[in-house]
Amino acid sequence: MSALSRRNVLRGGVVATTAGVVVPGAPTGGTAAAGDGTSFPPPPGPAMVGRGEPRYRSLASRGYNRRFVGSPEHVWVVGTTAHVVRAVQQAVDSGRRITVRSGGHGFENFVADPGVEVVVDMSAMTAVSYDPGRRAFAVEAGALLGEVYRRLYLGWGVTIPAGWCADVGVGGHVLGGGYGPLSRLMGLSVDHLYAVEVVVVDRGGRARSVVATREPADPHRDLWWAHTGGGGGSFGIVTRYWFRTPGAQGDDPSGLLPAPPSGVLSFSLSWDWQQLDRTSFARLVRNHGAWAEQHSAPDSPYLALYSELALTRRPSGTVLMIGQVAADSGAERMLDEHIAAINRGVRVQPVRTVRNQSWLAAALAGSPGDPGPVYRLKVKSGYLRRRFTDRQIDVLHHHLTRSDYDHPGGSVSLYTHGGKVNTVAPDATATPHRDASIKMFYVNGWEDPRDDARHIGWLRELYEDLYADTGGAPAAADGAFVNYPDTDLADPARNTGAPWQTLYFGANHHRLQRVKAKWDPRDVFHHALSVRRPTYVKG
Repeated sequence: MSALSRRNVLRGGVVATTAGVVVPGAPTGGTAAAGDGTSFPPPPGPAMVGRGEPRYRSLASRGYNRRFVGSPEHVWVVGTTAHVVRAVQQAVDSGRRITVRSGGHGFENFVADPGVEVVVDMSAMTAVSYDPGRRAFAVEAGALLGEVYRRLYLGWGVTIPAGWCADVGVGGHVLGGGYGPLSRLMGLSVDHLYAVEVVVVDRGGRARSVVATREPADPHRDLWWAHTGGGGGSFGIVTRYWFRTPGAQGDDPSGLLPAPPSGVLSFSLSWDWQQLDRTSFARLVRNHGAWAEQHSAPDSPYLALYSELALTRRPSGTVLMIGQVAADSGAERMLDEHIAAINRGVRVQPVRTVRNQSWLAAALAGSPGDPGPVYRLKVKSGYLRRRFTDRQIDVLHHHLTRSDYDHPGGSVSLYTHGGKVNTVAPDATATPHRDASIKMFYVNGWEDPRDDARHIGWLRELYEDLYADTGGAPAAADGAFVNYPDTDLADPARNTGAPWQTLYFGANHHRLQRVKAKWDPRDVFHHALSVRRPTYVKG
């Protein structure tokens, strides 16, 4: 999402926050000639990199959260779906636990789990192409979002609405729904997902690849549906996605996905924490929530405006807001009206920075200030259909200003949500949160392992106090975001409210369990928060 929210950890604290066209049908091995006489180089891999090899450290420690560094027996570097099938089959035959990594931005230890013995690394599978047979754009699971944006836009003038962090891998991002600055205007990534290629393991232990589409007559459609918000690591290993907007007609690729505006207005605001008293803080948070509620409907005139309000700890110095207005005209007016509404009655004027950029430049730059995977992190999440209550705002102010905890790194970020996202039925995809007005990211970050308990404890106290009325976790009707996973939600000592499965998947959970039983009956793919088979299913 952003430097002021999801992944950007600043030294002073965490702020919760080739233009070439790839030719479709590139060969899966060896050098081959294209139709115009040019040659494709062979894809990388397969390479099984063990602990004693020089590449091992880079591959095994590629995760974002430095609390977790795995030590698998080996890491497979793969270049084709066939390579993935081979890696999975070998793991199944040898009885080794296997998992997958694409961009490496996971927040919990699902890949770095000590029980994981084999990791399939997708980072070499980065092709982006147009598939005329499916009238859809094919994107391999290891591609980073920045490259996806660049290739789709320069090649065909289109995009998919996905995350703001350009170095996030498409592989896991899409599985959680795929949300970003254009989503209010265009929906989630999965709202444009036409098909998915998955390596699965059947009841007999045979690994194979399956292509599942959203076509009503496709017998594999349930597998496609599970990958529209069911999270990663539950059903198989995704190797490729295909994207085409529902209802798009014709064979012209430029009309099969949405076109972004040519320009965006990127902005940031900062309020001096020392000047924000309790009343002004409450008014700021209340105003933001009211604006988000008022403009979360699909017909809002402000769908092109996206903002993130980062409620940082007072020692960080400032409360921050960043965002984009994705519009070729009227962007300045929308931004002025947004800022006026957010700051109405607040006795502190923010410092404002605005920059006009081409859409592609903004997309490739990503969220500002991301220093990379160097911090130890704990994250939590939640959605809101209605703004925070006055009691909850008081809780936020207390934990962000309390003097018995001096670390500047913790924050709570509130992202404007809704718009076109809320036009899709909760069961049309596996992403159920289709009536939210705000999406939230709670984070703390630090460097010293000796401080783990203290910093994790602060975030837990804030979260559980905030949701004291609903058992220490969000209300079931609001829910949480599966791509900001939090194993505390599965701990009955920390969450006495809605089950974690309900928070992440809502009423879709039982359907996801049936897909799990059908497509991964041996539970080859699992982690602490993965979908599990219903208890009544044998096998």
